[in-house]
Amino acid sequence: MRVDDRVDLEGLKNKAWPLRGAREDYDPLLERIGNSSFALLGEASHGTHEFYRHRAEITKRLITEKGFTAVCIEGDWPDAYRVNRFVRGEPGFSEAVEALSGFKRFPTWMWRNADVLDFIGWLRQYNDQLAGGKTQVGFYGLDLYSLYQSIQAVLQYLQKTDSEAARRARYRYSCFDHFGEDVQRYGYAAQFGLSPSCENEVVEQLVELTQKAAEFAQRDGRMAADEFFFAEQNARVVKNAEEYYRIMFRGHVASWNLRDRHMTETLEALFNHLRHRDGNAKLVVWAHNSHLGDARSTEMGRRGEWNIGQLTRERYGQESVLVGFTTYTGTVTAASDWDSPVERKRVRPALPDSYEALFHSLGISDFLLTITDGSSPVIDIPEPLLERAIGVVYLPETERVSHYFQAKLASQFDSIVHCDVTRAVEPLELNPEWESGEWETFPWG
Repeated sequence: MRVDDRVDLEGLKNKAWPLRGAREDYDPLLERIGNSSFALLGEASHGTHEFYRHRAEITKRLITEKGFTAVCIEGDWPDAYRVNRFVRGEPGFSEAVEALSGFKRFPTWMWRNADVLDFIGWLRQYNDQLAGGKTQVGFYGLDLYSLYQSIQAVLQYLQKTDSEAARRARYRYSCFDHFGEDVQRYGYAAQFGLSPSCENEVVEQLVELTQKAAEFAQRDGRMAADEFFFAEQNARVVKNAEEYYRIMFRGHVASWNLRDRHMTETLEALFNHLRHRDGNAKLVVWAHNSHLGDARSTEMGRRGEWNIGQLTRERYGQESVLVGFTTYTGTVTAASDWDSPVERKRVRPALPDSYEALFHSLGISDFLLTITDGSSPVIDIPEPLLERAIGVVYLPETERVSHYFQAKLASQFDSIVHCDVTRAVEPLELNPEWESGEWETFPWG
């Protein structure tokens, strides 16, 4: 039986709010978010222009109308902090594209793309025009892959504030020196006993730095508190990244859970820091649907995995709103393998027994659908169905196995933004593979 035979399509269509490119497009979503402190905005791929554009427009309204004070991304802490300094007008970066230059790790297009460039330009202008005393909006990374960059950030901070503490930190972190910057080689050697692990050293360094929080933070007021928080979070990244690379060879579940726990803890630490600093904190999160939709409502939960969406809901309840994004077909920016060249690929039409196919059958190109009122579903849709997830790698030839999973949408998200036909996000650095890639040509041949 087809999915559209099991649902009241007309009733569902009546609840879908068309997105026509007007400011009021997002009114139902802002109403659903209300006074919540966390707005988690997902994406069904890391390379779709419409997902970035809608998230940016929603975030602008959350900042200007709801008082949100931070944008948190599925990106590395030190790389995003360069952007944070730029959007807040701190010395060092005069152009938005320069601020984004720290994102050098694959996949560079995930944050070095035209849509993010436009958004951080807007964010800098917004902060620049704020009246004195108004809280500026920051830009922060939640991820943990930046082991070596975070080591350098900790050492640079300590060298400015306490040369003796810097000497001790340099000695502890020298544990990684004979691996160069090959973090996977370190993880393999430590996991299988080929080399001693650096676990004790990174824990000791984080503990020492945390114990000096009051001393460092009180030196020069607010700016000093921010700089210490930046350094402390980098030390936490080093500690958790060391564990991540050491256990990644045990299996996917352990490393996934550690990574999403780290991102959630970073989100909570940032929330508490900003609330203490400014008396108020409201955070927008940009990450993949697989991180932001409640894992308990998907195959992930049955495998024993958790994610940011689940952990945030468990900790903050209705203070968090989870928004998923879906598409039926189009093109996407992705690679064919990890560390392979970026390409523009055609996205196959969604499989029949999927939420994407169900939304396509409504005949509305782009729409917003409110799923829950905070405690229970407000729409009647069949579950579970298939849901598509495209990461930085897209393999259309094995799509059913590689990119679909079972999900119960009504408990996975609070709202959905569906864009029926989407196009690939434009990387800041174009290569022949991307420029000669597949364009949106319909109908299909």
